[in-house]
Amino acid sequence: MVLPQEHGVSILGRQLAVEVVAFGFKHGVPAGLDLLFDVRFLRNPNYEPELEPLTGFDPAVAAYIAADPSTAPFLERLFDLIDFLVPRYAEDRDGLKIGVGCTGGQHRSVYIARRLTTHLESAGDVRVRLETRDTAK
Repeated sequence: MVLPQEHGVSILGRQLAVEVVAFGFKHGVPAGLDLLFDVRFLRNPNYEPELEPLTGFDPAVAAYIAADPSTAPFLERLFDLIDFLVPRYAEDRDGLKIGVGCTGGQHRSVYIARRLTTHLESAGDVRVRLETRDTAK
């Protein structure tokens, strides 16, 4: 993903600030989202006793979610969409807030939001912040 540039300097005079928020729908949708992705279609680690107390930051949970056959195709499409949209939002905005929701905001949304954050950071053209709103609930 490349934002408009002229001679290596952003013609916007700034970097787009992207906030990625992982949350649980049962705790309510965060205010001010520009984009929202619902990942409740992925297998839920909450139903595995050894994974339930963990979060999407834990390697065992990440492996469980990554093993879902829907995860890789979803991430590929998500990254393609984000790569298409972010430069267009950057043309006239300072910030973009992306929500990733699952049921409780502990596992799937955290994992996908982390992957999305890493993808955005790898582009280097935006400032990215990850918030995991409901992991302490």
